[in-house]
Amino acid sequence: MHGRTDSAVLVPLYLDAADGRLHAVFTRRREDLRRHPGEISFPGGRRDPGDPSLPETALREAQEEVGLPRDHVTLIGALQPTPTFVTNYAIYPFVGLIDPGFAWIPQDTEVAQVLELSLDDVRAGYGRRRIVRRDVGFRTDTYQVGEHVIWGATARIVADLLDRVAAAGA
Repeated sequence: MHGRTDSAVLVPLYLDAADGRLHAVFTRRREDLRRHPGEISFPGGRRDPGDPSLPETALREAQEEVGLPRDHVTLIGALQPTPTFVTNYAIYPFVGLIDPGFAWIPQDTEVAQVLELSLDDVRAGYGRRRIVRRDVGFRTDTYQVGEHVIWGATARIVADLLDRVAAAGA
């Protein structure tokens, strides 16, 4: 696997009682960040030396980025590790169930917005689109919900998640 730096993300999921649909929680990063400005991702980050495990990294980062306490998350599994090509990270995604209606506390130095998107809407927004980053254009798999475009490593994690949810019949 590519990626010399281990990192982990939490893929928070909840069932919306109002519409009966499964939702995932994403963050939109601030535009003024040096790395991945404005991109949509799952809460997460680099493994710290004090983290006893990668699932603990994901839980710690989710608490730091969006205020989600560990005891509000039930980890139910992991998705395929996903490499990043530019930043050389190995991202380990962990899926956790949460209760709907959580009052998010975005970390103001990193998170511009917390997004709660139904997986049905994410799936319906799939397409291959042209993305321009650092004046370089390329075609890649994306998921678009409204103005929000998910691409890159997060799109690869989403594809794995959607495949597994479909296989489970959810």
